[in-house]
Amino acid sequence: MADDLFKAAREAMAKAYAPYSKFPVGAALRTEDGRVFSGANIEVASFPEGWCAETTALAHYVMGGGGRITEIAVVAEKMDRITPCGGFETLTMAEILPLGFAGDTLK
Repeated sequence: MADDLFKAAREAMAKAYAPYSKFPVGAALRTEDGRVFSGANIEVASFPEGWCAETTALAHYVMGGGGRITEIAVVAEKMDRITPCGGFETLTMAEILPLGFAGDTLK
């Protein structure tokens, strides 16, 4: 994965709004045509409302015209390693697992 994707995620993390968890996260995704979309987590007082970094990156991706996602980078200030949140993975399941786990594909 290219360093520019992690750089975009780190720059997004600097814009996170995480006053409750104190856990800023940034995410960036790249489409097959090379466009990069980033986002940061945004917390609100009425938990669990708010948005994860991956979801805000995905919103920018949709507003920017979409396309096929080829890479995703997620960074967190307080962790050496982090994976995309489960909510994001379900939002993009068709992209991540195009054949999915439907009954007819598990035979």
